[in-house]
Amino acid sequence: MRHWLTALLTALLLFSAPGFADAQKETIGFAGADYWRAVKDGQEGTTTSRSPEHGVLISVPGQLWFEVKTKWVSPLGAIAIFGSLAMCGLMYWVVGPTKLSKPRTGRKLKRWSRMDRALHWTTAAMFLTLSGSGLAIIYGKYFIKPVVSMGVWENWIWFAKVFHNYVGPLFFLCLLGVLIKWFRHNIVNMVDVQWFLKFGGMLGKHKGSHPSAGFSNGGEKAIFWLLIWFGGIVVATGLFLDFPIFGQLRRQMEWASFIHIVGALILICGFIFHIYMGLFQLEGALEGMVTGEVDETWAREHHDLWYEEVKHKLDEPKEGKSS
Repeated sequence: MRHWLTALLTALLLFSAPGFADAQKETIGFAGADYWRAVKDGQEGTTTSRSPEHGVLISVPGQLWFEVKTKWVSPLGAIAIFGSLAMCGLMYWVVGPTKLSKPRTGRKLKRWSRMDRALHWTTAAMFLTLSGSGLAIIYGKYFIKPVVSMGVWENWIWFAKVFHNYVGPLFFLCLLGVLIKWFRHNIVNMVDVQWFLKFGGMLGKHKGSHPSAGFSNGGEKAIFWLLIWFGGIVVATGLFLDFPIFGQLRRQMEWASFIHIVGALILICGFIFHIYMGLFQLEGALEGMVTGEVDETWAREHHDLWYEEVKHKLDEPKEGKSS
C-alpha cells in the first residue's frame, strides 16, 4: 500500500508540473516495474488474509499446469472425442447394425421399472448437459467464440460455468442412485469374460452369434463400472474445485483440475460408444429403456440366461386381466 500511495501522490504532482517528465518516468519505474517484476517472479508479499498462499499473486509453478492443459490435455482430448465418433461411424459402415436372428414374437417381458427409467434418463440428461458445459469451457474459445458476437460469447461462457459449478454436485446423487440400484446386476463373472472373448457377437468369426449373458452383458457391465469409477473421480475432484474453502493449495487445485478434465474426457468417450450401441448398433436395445419392456426374441438372443429366469412370466396373467 505504501508503494501504491507513493506512486499516486507522485503522479499527481508530476501531472501538475509537466517539466518533470524524466522524474515521472523514474517514479513509474519505481512503483511499477520493480513491483510487477516481483509479482511475476512469484515473490510473496504481505496481506491481511490468513488463507494459504494469499501472499503470492502469481504462482510461477502453475505455468507448468497451464502448459500441460493447453498443449497436451485439451488437444489430445479433442482427438479422443473425434476419434471415438469416427470409430463408431467406421463400425457402422464396416460391421453394420446387429439385427435379431429371428422374427419378434410380440410377447413382452418387463425389463426396466419406471424408477429405473427415470434414473437412467435423469443421469443421462445431467451427464450430457454437464459434458456440454464442460466442453464449452475447455474448447469454446476455439469453436464458439469465433462464430458468435462478443456479447453472445460472454453470456454463453458465463452460463456454462455457473451451470457446471451448481449442477455438477447434483450428479453425485445420480451416481449414487445408479450404484445402489444396479450394482447387483453388474457383478462381473466368467460369463462376461466369454462374452468379451467373442467380441459380443459383433466381430470376426463370432459375428452374428449371441454370446450368453445374464441381465447385463459384458459390455453393459463395462459401461456401468466406467461410470462408477471415473464418475466418482470426476465428482470428487469437481467438489474439491467447487468448494475451495478448506485450505486447498494451488498445486492441489491444479492436480484436481487435471484429473477432473482427464476423467471427464474418458467418460465422454465411453458414453459415445454407449449411445451408439443403444441408438444404432443393437436392434431393439433402446425400446427397453423407453417402454420398460423388451420382445421375447430380443431377450432370448441378447440375454439368454436372464430370459431363462423370467420366461415363466410370459404365461402369467397380466395385472388387471383374467387368465
